[in-house]
Amino acid sequence: MTPEWMFSLASFTAMAGWILLAAGVALNNALLRDLVAGRIVPALLAAAYAGLITLFWAGSAGGFDSLDNVARLFANPWLLLAGWIHYLAFDLAIGAIIARRTFDEGLPRLALIPILPLTFLFGPVGWLAFEMLRALARKSRSTATA
Repeated sequence: MTPEWMFSLASFTAMAGWILLAAGVALNNALLRDLVAGRIVPALLAAAYAGLITLFWAGSAGGFDSLDNVARLFANPWLLLAGWIHYLAFDLAIGAIIARRTFDEGLPRLALIPILPLTFLFGPVGWLAFEMLRALARKSRSTATA
């Protein structure tokens, strides 16, 4: 098993999770949206991350105390892969939370069309867009009730 092979497997797994999340949103299927895409697939990715950290962290050069040390840490392809899987797992988990809250809070489902791809591609930007949508919805509701 090579880092490149594991990169492909992890990326495929995350993409499958995003497709299942989109299907869960489109079909209003909480099982797909919340359990499979929101918990099971991120848990699989998290397990792979934990395994990589366990196997390759000890004795590696670098750390988190400076940008230069982060670059040294990620010079190890196995730890770079772990970092990539970290992003994949968290972005999918956040995307599933965004989708669930959209339904739970009665926000417009159409807003997920730009927000979920933003979360998939640029994690925090998608989350920020969602938080802005929530703020606008709260303001709109408070204005409507006044």
